Amino acid sequence: MIGQTIGRRNVLKGAGLAALAAASAIPVRSVRAQAQVPNSTGTDLPKLKAPANATDCHMHIYDPTRFTMPPSQRVAPVNAAVPQYQLLQKRIGTTRVVIVTPRNYATENAVTVDAIARLGNARGVAVLHPTVTDAELKRLNDAGIRGTRFSLGDPATSVVTTDMIEPLAKRIAPLGWHIQFNVEGEQIVELADVFRRLPTPMVFDHLGHPPLPAGIDHPSHAILRGLIDRGKTWVKLSGAYSNTKVGPPYPDATKIAQAFVKAAPQRMVWGSDWPHPTEANDHKPNDALLFDLLSAWAPDDATRRRILVENPEALYGFPRA
Repeated sequence: MIGQTIGRRNVLKGAGLAALAAASAIPVRSVRAQAQVPNSTGTDLPKLKAPANATDCHMHIYDPTRFTMPPSQRVAPVNAAVPQYQLLQKRIGTTRVVIVTPRNYATENAVTVDAIARLGNARGVAVLHPTVTDAELKRLNDAGIRGTRFSLGDPATSVVTTDMIEPLAKRIAPLGWHIQFNVEGEQIVELADVFRRLPTPMVFDHLGHPPLPAGIDHPSHAILRGLIDRGKTWVKLSGAYSNTKVGPPYPDATKIAQAFVKAAPQRMVWGSDWPHPTEANDHKPNDALLFDLLSAWAPDDATRRRILVENPEALYGFPRA
């Protein structure tokens, strides 16, 4: 499964913004950004204007000079600290952010807590074990943490296990936190009964990672739809490059995203996944193109505002605009 996952995540070089514009019949702005954003291809700005208080609900900070990373088989991105991320915000126009502790930091969440404070208009998602103390949970909650993540798609680099899900859910439920899952579609099928038992809200990363070419016809999609219908599940419209066999502008990912948005726009949030840790340095995606995918995924302004502003307010507790 690991090999298949890596294969799926190889971004194919192809058409950029012009190809997306042709697909969605929206003209491309010919504009250049102020500066090259590290871990991002291109310097063009998105043609889609972000609404006020638009939220990037999924990104990571790596700051090894200030926060040491424990040993890991996983290669960490470089030039991916707070100042570099602020360049991305300037490029795409988002002003609110949700920082997710990456696997390279294991259960060391200080880098995320620090970034929440430095970025200001921010929330965070930690990585924890069920042995976390009540005092630590309170400290993290006060610092802006609103959930804990289980990244289980690659067992070789995972720092959590499936048997931790239910014990940790019981610990965080009184705080109103959610559990965020980065799992493959086949794992959604395997863990469906566990998900249905959880007392907490759930968030699924990167369109749920259904196997391709099955996509929305894979059983995992129906399971996620059922969980959404129960009223406690959200899906991140992110990771288009990890849900494609075609490459940019990611038509196979678009089909999955459009199905979710059509079914439950009130349960969708968007994320950049910067600095794109699954992608090699010479294969980073174009973040302007990734943001502009929302033009095809959610074609009207009201739905996009819901995804970018209103839903993050409900899920993460940002002040209502």
